[in-house]
Amino acid sequence: MQRAGALAQAPAAVLFDLDGTYADTAADMGAALNALLARHGRSPLPASEIRPHVSSGARGLLGAGFGLAPDAPRYAELRAEYLALYAADICRHTRPFDGMEALTAALLAQGLCWGIVTNKPSWLTEPLLAAMAPAPPPACVVSGDTAARPKPHPDPLLHACALLDLEPARCWYVGDDARDIVAGRAAGMATLAAGWGYLGTGAPPEDWGADGIAAHPLAVLDWLRRGPRSAPAVVEPAPSPVGSA
Repeated sequence: MQRAGALAQAPAAVLFDLDGTYADTAADMGAALNALLARHGRSPLPASEIRPHVSSGARGLLGAGFGLAPDAPRYAELRAEYLALYAADICRHTRPFDGMEALTAALLAQGLCWGIVTNKPSWLTEPLLAAMAPAPPPACVVSGDTAARPKPHPDPLLHACALLDLEPARCWYVGDDARDIVAGRAAGMATLAAGWGYLGTGAPPEDWGADGIAAHPLAVLDWLRRGPRSAPAVVEPAPSPVGSA
């Protein structure tokens, strides 16, 4: 477990979750789910019903579409089928959220770097980022299978810090799911909830324990200038399944 750092230090990097934070992947992930539902004789789900589950990846989407938990007998087979459908057309509609590329350009102009830390497995993360070609490109990319344990454990965020040669206290993490905030706090980072993202189906972001909520990507710059409200508590996350497709 990582102790919370001295967050009064000047920020040097901002790390982002991928699905629902850096990129709007809901249309493509939802299309794959509806194709899978049709294949199995089920009615499609509307985008408004799919969207809150996207940050939980295949686990959340199969739960919404089929009512299946990861320990269900058919889950592994349907998950593999779903991911194959998604991978085959991974970036038809996916784009960075409006304002995100302006934000990352502003970070670089201020001498900060940025990166991606996602629970999406690398065999999906890499082709998706290659297709999107983020400009400016991230200084690091950490996927759900890069570190020993995915979020909500801090391992992926600490791995990103090692890649950037930065202390966690000099990094901020921005995400649209409660587990993102748990992971960031456990790593000793300042955290922001991405108010423009999918936000899940559980507690509202006001209850996640983040240092703040950014309503729009460019609002992250205001939070960086303001600084975290206080050093986050040390949090030991409970075990959790990999959360993003």
